[in-house]
Amino acid sequence: MTVAPLSRPLCLLAFLLLAACAGPRAPHLTLTPQRFSDLPGWHDDHVAEGLAALLRSCAELGKRADSAVFGPPELHMTVADWRPACAAAAQTAQDDESARHFFERYFIPYLAGNNGESEGLFTGYYEPLLHGARERGGAYQTPLLKRPPDLVTVELGRFRPAWRGERIAGRVVHGALLPYQSRAQIVHGALDPLHLTLLWVDDPIGAFFLQVQGSGRVELSDGSTVQLGYDGQNGQPYVAIGKLLADRGVMPRAAVSLQSIRAWIEAHPTEGPALMDENPSYVFFRVLAGDGPVGSEGVVLTPGRSLAVDRRFIPLGAPVFLATTGDAPLHRLMVAQDTGGAITGPVRGDVFWGFGAEAEAKAGGMRAEGCYYLFVPAGINPVIASPDARNLS
Repeated sequence: MTVAPLSRPLCLLAFLLLAACAGPRAPHLTLTPQRFSDLPGWHDDHVAEGLAALLRSCAELGKRADSAVFGPPELHMTVADWRPACAAAAQTAQDDESARHFFERYFIPYLAGNNGESEGLFTGYYEPLLHGARERGGAYQTPLLKRPPDLVTVELGRFRPAWRGERIAGRVVHGALLPYQSRAQIVHGALDPLHLTLLWVDDPIGAFFLQVQGSGRVELSDGSTVQLGYDGQNGQPYVAIGKLLADRGVMPRAAVSLQSIRAWIEAHPTEGPALMDENPSYVFFRVLAGDGPVGSEGVVLTPGRSLAVDRRFIPLGAPVFLATTGDAPLHRLMVAQDTGGAITGPVRGDVFWGFGAEAEAKAGGMRAEGCYYLFVPAGINPVIASPDARNLS
């Protein structure tokens, strides 16, 4: 029997249906081995600063068993694979020449890609300073909240290996895990009966950006300072309000920065709070004792040398060489030591710039395209490789 060919409209419909079913390719880390001479600016960077950051990660690594998995399981690395490099790092002199020799001896750099595409977005974050009081009164009307006792965070990787690095949060009601209240609900009093307030501050916009940054300092009316760190999130998705402003044509995408977003909110006393409420994510804090902010790896972050990454693809504790492009390219050795709600994908990073006005200026204005190179201990062959990977032997 002869079957009549499909008409052109039906052929097009079939193609579109198949394309819709296929959808976009899922994020997938690919690694292509490089030489250190391939890294732009490698010989100009003060790599000893990166070595100091790595030593903090090595100290944390020392608390784990040799058999513990290091990073995404697809990389097939364990803590034992990193012991020799960490031991050598502890014996390396803290100068750039010695540090550079150490990294070139103990590591192989791999260009990271997302399905082979190595270009990604890199932004910055910092420790903001707010002004507050321990009691509500006067200008101090915006609360900063501690973690609610009924907030449950679930590491999904404990239930399915394929979900490693994924987490959800919510609250248990009658034996079922339900979504936690959104930012808008919390800001408008949903958690008031729980009496969770740590401090009161005088700037609701600053409190919003404190949650975006994940840590900060509050100078109290008596002159003392309280350092706050991340202590959980309500499990709701993070929505970048700067992207909303750009998508709606309110400002050009290239003009979006922390400073421009804040200026717009301040200039629109009605629309501004409503815009902040469109981000349903809400962060809870704890009071920190000792040195600076602590990242997701559990180590104190190093300004200009700590990088927030997506831990589903990049191991926390691993050195990463960042190379951005544009008017002010950044070429420097960093260590993956933190994560962030907006930092998703195999090639995505957030540079921690530290505390103060200079850090705020650097972080708020940073939005650069670029790539990074993941350092893997020499002798370890990660199985995630780009099809065009070169043989460097």
